[in-house]
Amino acid sequence: MSVPSTTPRPAAANSIWPRLEPLLPQVTKPIQYVGGELGAVVKDWDAAAVRWALMYPDAYEVGLPNQGVQILYEVLNELPDVLAERTYAVWPDLEKLMRAHGVPQFTVDAHRSVRDFDVFGVSFSTELGYTNLLTAIDLAGIPLLAAGRTDADPVIVAGGHAAFNPEPIADFVDAAVLGDGEEAVLEITGIVREWKAEGSPGGRDELLLRLARTESVYVPRFYDVDYLPDGRIQRVVPNRADVPFRVHKRTTMDLDAWPYPKKPLVPLAETVHERYAVEIFRGCTRGCRFCQAGMITRPVRERSITTVGQMVREGLEFSGFHEVGLLSLSSADHSEIGDMCSGLAQQYEGTNVSLSLPSTRVDAFNIDLAQELSRNGRRTGLTFAPEGGSERIRKVINKMVSKEDLIRTVVTAYTNGWRQVKLYFMCGLPTETDDDVLEIADMAHEVIRAGRAATGSKDIRCTVSIGGFVPKPHTPFQWAPMERPEVIDGRLRMLKQAINADRSLGRAIGFRYHDGEPSLIEGLLSRGDRRVGAVIRRVWENGGRFDGWSEHFSYQRWVQAATEVLPAFGVDLDWYTTRRRDELEVLPWDHLDSGLDKDWLWQDWQDALSEYEQDDCRWTPCFDCGVCPSMDTEIQIGPTGKKLLPLTPVNGLKLPTPAQP
Repeated sequence: MSVPSTTPRPAAANSIWPRLEPLLPQVTKPIQYVGGELGAVVKDWDAAAVRWALMYPDAYEVGLPNQGVQILYEVLNELPDVLAERTYAVWPDLEKLMRAHGVPQFTVDAHRSVRDFDVFGVSFSTELGYTNLLTAIDLAGIPLLAAGRTDADPVIVAGGHAAFNPEPIADFVDAAVLGDGEEAVLEITGIVREWKAEGSPGGRDELLLRLARTESVYVPRFYDVDYLPDGRIQRVVPNRADVPFRVHKRTTMDLDAWPYPKKPLVPLAETVHERYAVEIFRGCTRGCRFCQAGMITRPVRERSITTVGQMVREGLEFSGFHEVGLLSLSSADHSEIGDMCSGLAQQYEGTNVSLSLPSTRVDAFNIDLAQELSRNGRRTGLTFAPEGGSERIRKVINKMVSKEDLIRTVVTAYTNGWRQVKLYFMCGLPTETDDDVLEIADMAHEVIRAGRAATGSKDIRCTVSIGGFVPKPHTPFQWAPMERPEVIDGRLRMLKQAINADRSLGRAIGFRYHDGEPSLIEGLLSRGDRRVGAVIRRVWENGGRFDGWSEHFSYQRWVQAATEVLPAFGVDLDWYTTRRRDELEVLPWDHLDSGLDKDWLWQDWQDALSEYEQDDCRWTPCFDCGVCPSMDTEIQIGPTGKKLLPLTPVNGLKLPTPAQP
């Protein structure tokens, strides 16, 4: 299906816009393919020594706000001899027209063919984007399999959270980077620059070898996988002497030295988030056992209050956004969150700028935060995530939140002017029973009762949102079996009935859920090995696109592909999903080092089964997860003792002077 890739990469890439533009009136939302956003960068192709195409493998409306891609885009384009452009997944209507008219996968910045770039970097936050990657590779005219590529093709590098187990896409990518990308992309750029300046000695193989020797870039072609007769992995070993046995994650320390994005992209089309987002800290040590993001991003590294203040000022001044999102895995845990919110609220009092904490722990939200977040009269959505309905299941997952904590927190929000909150839970957690799930209904009912009592109003609502649990690599639950979709769906039906059993309360409770089928497929992809790549390819060949979107996802297509492909390897869909792993099994990602000690993860899995809670090591002595000594890192938290200054209000479009120490 791909265009042959024997022709050399051009010295100057021509714009494919003249061929693309006539197609756009025939597709939905053509504005998403036009480019030209505020913050976009177009550089001289001939002046660049190294050229990157960056992709978030989803639609523009989801991909453009992605913080990771925006940061790398800006970091790379600040280098005088480097250019970076963006590409996103095209909707099926445009894909069909592109194939019919010979238009390749293109960047939105200068509408250049992705195949003309040196490096094609793809950031995955979910495994359900894998089929979109194959579409982009194929549309670009790049051979689908890495083994078939020549010097004329870009090096395809995977990153993001899903790259911590890239084995299911090992046949399709040339390399993967684990962990933080800021310094990693600069190192890769330096290697590519030097290799090209030397005349590309040794061709593509030599370039990949130089990347692998860094010990922080994983090149699957240099590793062989051996299997046992029962289907389990026997070992993963290098097939050449000069590559490392283990590949280590990258950790960017001192976030104040990386205050990105400075010039955020402002979309022309509607996107899922339209705000200036500042990552106020990275990493989390709360120890929620289901949370891959918290495990793989350790240790905690806070951005200082003064840097946050300056980033907000400059970001709003550049973009004109009216909302500031203070991002992290648990934003209210920042050691200076109170001063940060009060300082920003005072600076922007009387303007149309609002603050939001998109991720707020139940036990970290308080009346002071509530008042600062609603200072300008605009109350952005509040989401709290108890995750489990019963206290027992919350001990299993190490989510140390009581029902009393939740009620007190939600009442605080209601009495400070919010009339709706969202409560997020998971279904299908290890050891879960029907009763654990049904307690979600009791909790939701109590939230409404308490809110009505505290406010004297019946205009109180909450939305209960349920996601399916997916075991992830590098977490204590990486050994856990998944629940069958029909079991999860049955529990959700019972929960809906329980919520609506009391009509006076039920009508105030919204109920949203994802059924068990997409979660099972995500589980196949998250813990899969290289053999799963054949399933992904079969699904894609059968029309699989945008599998993260419910209207495009087909469970039957995935089950059929697994049934057709996996028996040849002596395994099946259940083998990857509902099977419980034992302690000594070699897991597909064991040669990829997140810093977490595997013995510690196993012990935490045993602690989960015994319902033992683990403390947060930010405030307690180290419990030897392994990250800090093995990665040569350390926890970086405040308080710094500094304030956001000056604290004078801002009127109209006038913005404050930069924060001072």
